[in-house]
Amino acid sequence: MTTKCHMTTSGLAVAAALLALPAQAQEVTTETYALDGAQIILHLHPFLSEEGVQMLRLVGQNRDALSLFVADGARFAAMALAPDDGLVKDGLLAESAVAVSDLPDLDAARSAALEGCNAARRDGPECVIALEIQPE
Repeated sequence: MTTKCHMTTSGLAVAAALLALPAQAQEVTTETYALDGAQIILHLHPFLSEEGVQMLRLVGQNRDALSLFVADGARFAAMALAPDDGLVKDGLLAESAVAVSDLPDLDAARSAALEGCNAARRDGPECVIALEIQPE
């Protein structure tokens, strides 16, 4: 039995576009934590190193780490990372990693983090959100 496959030019274009999707378009695992009246959402992008993942998880599980992002009574916070840099580079926090806090809502926190990260990154894909913190 012979099966014929006919793909149009537009079908080829769609296939090529799918193959060219950047790393941040891949499926991203999320983890949600509740700690000290805050909800912490981690976006564990495939580009993150194991050390970067562990650092993000620490924010959701440790009061001292969380307090670095949100002081008592703080509102919304977010962290953005450049896919080419990740969170940790050569044992140090990546220069393009930007965290902002005490903003009026989550959209404002995301926007500010992305803006700062994209301004700090050198090349490569645009920054993505890796951490969100909001009151429970």
